[in-house]
Amino acid sequence: MAETPNLITDLALILTIAGIVTLLFKKLKQPLVLGYLVAGFLVSPHMPYTISIMDKSSIQTWADIGVIFLLFSLGLDFSFKKILKMGMAPIIATCTIIFCMMTLGILVGHAFGWAKMDCIFLGGMLAMASTTIIYKAFNDLDLIQQNFAGLVMSVLILEDILAIVMMVMLSTIARGNNPDGGQLLESILRIAFFLILWFIVGLFVIPLFLRRTRHFMNDETLIVVSLGLCFLMAVISSKVGFSSAFGAFVMGSILAETIEAEKIIRLVAPVKNLFGAVFFVSVGMLVDPKIIAGYGIPILILVITVIVGEALFGTVGFMLSGQPLKTAMKCSFSMTQIGEFAFIIASLGLSLHVISNFLYPVVVAVSIITTFLTPYMIRFSNPCYQYLERHLPKRWIRRLNHITLSARSTSKTERNSWKRLLRSLLRITIICSILSIAGIFLMFTFILPVLRHIFGHLPGNIACGILTVLIISPALRAMVTKKNHSKEVKTLLTEKRINRLPIFFTILVRFIIASGFVFYICNYLTRFNTALLITIALAIIILMIASKRLKKQSIKLERLFIQNLNSREIRAQVQGKRKPLYEGHLLDRNIHISAFEIVEDSKWGGKSLRELQLRKRFGIQVSSILRGHQRINIPNGDNAVYPGDRLEVIGNDKQLTHMTQALKRERVPEDPDIEEREMKLRQFIVTDNCPLIGKNLKESGIRDIYNCMVIGLDEGLENLKIINPERKFQKGDILWVVGEEVALRKLIGEN
Repeated sequence: MAETPNLITDLALILTIAGIVTLLFKKLKQPLVLGYLVAGFLVSPHMPYTISIMDKSSIQTWADIGVIFLLFSLGLDFSFKKILKMGMAPIIATCTIIFCMMTLGILVGHAFGWAKMDCIFLGGMLAMASTTIIYKAFNDLDLIQQNFAGLVMSVLILEDILAIVMMVMLSTIARGNNPDGGQLLESILRIAFFLILWFIVGLFVIPLFLRRTRHFMNDETLIVVSLGLCFLMAVISSKVGFSSAFGAFVMGSILAETIEAEKIIRLVAPVKNLFGAVFFVSVGMLVDPKIIAGYGIPILILVITVIVGEALFGTVGFMLSGQPLKTAMKCSFSMTQIGEFAFIIASLGLSLHVISNFLYPVVVAVSIITTFLTPYMIRFSNPCYQYLERHLPKRWIRRLNHITLSARSTSKTERNSWKRLLRSLLRITIICSILSIAGIFLMFTFILPVLRHIFGHLPGNIACGILTVLIISPALRAMVTKKNHSKEVKTLLTEKRINRLPIFFTILVRFIIASGFVFYICNYLTRFNTALLITIALAIIILMIASKRLKKQSIKLERLFIQNLNSREIRAQVQGKRKPLYEGHLLDRNIHISAFEIVEDSKWGGKSLRELQLRKRFGIQVSSILRGHQRINIPNGDNAVYPGDRLEVIGNDKQLTHMTQALKRERVPEDPDIEEREMKLRQFIVTDNCPLIGKNLKESGIRDIYNCMVIGLDEGLENLKIINPERKFQKGDILWVVGEEVALRKLIGEN
C-alpha cells in the first residue's frame, strides 16, 4: 500500500493540534488567533519535544492561500464604496499613523546599530497593523457591531493599500536607487490606475455575468465561480506587479457590490476559516526560541515601540480625523500589533537579499507577542480613557475632543455649485481617461499584431485604429458631454452670465483631452503630418458628440454601471434590510443602529417583545422586525420574534454589546444524549391483562403518558388501518407504535 504523502500527514498534524489548542483557548475565553499561533509553535521544528511537520514549503503554500482567502473575505465585508463614503477622515488617520510609525521604527533600528536597510524595512514592518488579527479579535470579543470597529477597519484597508506603495518604494531602494518625489507619485498613480480600472471593469462585467447565470447558480456553482474569480484576480494582480492577496481583496470588494454578496460570504466562510487557520499556524511555526533568547532585549523594546507608538500616534491620527478622544483611543488601542503585511515586507527583503536573516524571526516574535496582547489592549482603552478623564483638566478634554483636520459638517463652500461641478468633472475625466488608456493598451498589445499578420501592415493599422476608436468612443463622448446640462451648470448660468466663459472653458479642456487620445491613436498607426492628424482627431470627436446612436449607447452603459453599483442596496431596500436614513443623525449622539439575527436555536424564538424585556435588560429599542419580505416597523409588546427574524436595534456601543453577548449565551444547548433520541417502530399486541382494553386513543395515554404514537392497526391486510380515535382497543389488536427506545420499553413493559 502506498505511503501517505507528507503534505497529508503534515496537514493532519496541524489541524489536530490546532483543534485541541483552540478548544482549550475557547474554554479559557481567549482569541482563537492565539491558539493557532501556539499550535504552530508546538508543531514547528524548533519545538524538540513534539512531532514536527516534514514539508514546510507545502505548508507555506497553504498559508499563502489562507492570506488570499482572508483578504478576499475582508473585501466582501468592506467595499471601496464604504470607504469613499467616509471621506477624508480615514485617509488623515492612516497617513498620520503610517508616517509616524515608520519614522519611529527607523529610529529604533538605528538605536540598535542595525544596518541601514534593516532599519528601513523595520520601519515598513512596524507601520502595518494586522487586518486579519484585528478583524478576528473583534469577532471573538463581540465588538464587530460597535461603531469604532468600522473606523478601524477603514483605516486598516487603507493601510493595506498603502502597503503596496511602500513595497514598491522599498524594492526601488533595495536595488540601489534613490527614489524621489516623482517616483513616489508614479507608484501611487500606478496603483490608483489599476484600482480604478479593475473596479470599473469589474462592476461592468461581473454583476452582468452573475445576473445572466443566476438561474443556473446553486450554492456549489456559486462558490466555485466566486473562488475562481478570486484567484483569477490574484494571478492578474501578481502579473502586473502587485501581491496576489491584494488582487483577492480587490475582487472581494467588487463582489461586495453584487446581490450575491451575502450568500458568497456565507459560502466562503468555512473555506476561509480552514485556510486562515493554516496561515496563522504557519506564522507560529516561525518562532525560534534561540532567536528570542538571543534578541530578547530588542524584541521587548520593539514590542513596547509598537504598543506605545500605535496607541499614541493612532490616537492623534484618529483625533485629527475628527473623532473624540474616547473613540480615538478605542481605535488606536485596537491597532497595537503587526501582522501579515509585516511578514510580506520581511519576505520581500529576504528575497532581495538586503536585510539580515535575524530580522524575520524577530518581527514574527514581536507580532506574536503583540497579537497576544491585542485583546487586552482593546479592553484597556476604556480604563485608560477614564484615568485621563479623571486627571486631566476638563478644558483639555474638551479641546482634545475637538481636534480635527476633516470637516464633520457640510460647509457653504462644499455646497457651492462650482465645487460640486468641478469635482464631478474631474472624476468623470479621470475615469474615462483610465478606460481609454486601458482600451488603447489592450488593442495595441494584443489585437494590432494579429491584424497586421492577417491583413498586412497598413491595412492592419487602419483596422486596429478604427476598432480602437469605436471601443473607447463611449468613454470619450462621456468625457466631453457629461454634466454639460446638469443642475449645477443651469444654476451657475442663472446666477451670473459671466459664468458662461469658465463653463465653456471646462468643455474645451475636456474636448482637447478627448481629441488627444484620438490624435495618439492616429499618430501611432499612421505617418500623416501633425496638422492633418489634429484635424482628423477633432473631426472624430465632433462626430462622436453628434452621434445619437453613440449617445444612447453611452447612456445605456452608464445606467448599467450605476445599476450594478447599487444593486445590493436596491435589493436590500426592496427586502426591507437597508438601514434607515436617520441613522446618520444618530451617529453624532453616540447611538447607532445594528441588526441582530435570531438564530434557530435561540431561546428568544417564539417569545413576544414584552416577554423578552429587551429595553429593560439592555436599554435598547427595537425599531423594526424584518421577517422574510415583511417589515414590521415600531413593533409593540405583543409582536413575537421567530428564528430567522432580523431585529433592527437602536442603542450605544455598550448596550449593543450586552445584547450581542446575551443572544449568544441564551441558546438551547445541544442534546448530549442525541443518540438516544432515535425514533423506532415496534409491533405491540394487546393482551388479556393489558390496561388499554376498553379505552380509546385519548383515554389510553399512549401519546400523553408514554410519549409514543400509534401508526396503525395491523389486520393482516396489505396496508395498515388508520385507527378511529373513538375506537376501543380490544384483545388481540396488533398495533404499530413509533417512539424513542426508552418510551417504547415503558409502554410495552407496563402493558
